[in-house]
Amino acid sequence: MSVNYLPSNKGERVQLAVTPETAGWKYLSFSVLDHSDGESFEDQRDGLETAIVPLSGSGTFEVNGTRYDLSRTSVFEEMPQVLYVHPGDQIKLLTGGTLLFAIGSAPAEGVYPTRLHEPQEMRSEIRGGGSAYRQVNHILAAPMPAERLILFEVYVPRGCWSGWAPHCHDGHDGSPYLEETYYFRLQPDNGFWMHRNWRDGEFNDVMSGQDGDCAMVPKGYHSSVCCPGSHMFFLNFLAGDLLHEARSTPPCFHSDFTWIEEDWEQGAWELPIVKKPK
Repeated sequence: MSVNYLPSNKGERVQLAVTPETAGWKYLSFSVLDHSDGESFEDQRDGLETAIVPLSGSGTFEVNGTRYDLSRTSVFEEMPQVLYVHPGDQIKLLTGGTLLFAIGSAPAEGVYPTRLHEPQEMRSEIRGGGSAYRQVNHILAAPMPAERLILFEVYVPRGCWSGWAPHCHDGHDGSPYLEETYYFRLQPDNGFWMHRNWRDGEFNDVMSGQDGDCAMVPKGYHSSVCCPGSHMFFLNFLAGDLLHEARSTPPCFHSDFTWIEEDWEQGAWELPIVKKPK
């Protein structure tokens, strides 16, 4: 099993937990926490900016005495609110909620204040075509304010690919350095996804997982695909060397595969391809 695959601990309070120490990288931490039973949560992350994304349910956070109500029916039904928390601010989830949420952090100096971002602020776009068709929501990406954190949510129809053409952001081939997590959800949830991190002639890291699992991207080109029986959602947290507005810097795309962007239907098969003799 890939060291970059993390199965979900469904039914546990901490369903997923990634830290720089466990991932073997420098900046990014990411967790999925289940407080759907109404229990409280407290945290304070000195020197780290933090983003909280509701996945389902509702709850009230209190940050330095100010309350923020977060709710979401499902990742498949609503765009999220995102609570950005200034480094060192005291975070409290009050008792009585029903919230499943993601929380991630990265080192920061404290330039931006705590604030709640609403879906109306977030850019949404349709990318690709053919079997690489997807919706990308920029839920905390430049020009939305943060020091290092970058967040996306992506929706991929069943049987389709995302991250195509494959791309990298590990400092190679002129790309910026960014660490990344993929948190996957599937509809229906009995399907599976596959993800590949690789660099030609160096390594080939292929993994497969289920609803609620996580893939980490420490290096390499990468792409993901969902099985034909399920639609796929994933939440990306990224952090690295890019700061402030420079967080909009694009990755490097694998030149062997970018040709398809000129015409997503180019070379598409129409079946049958071969026929038996008459």
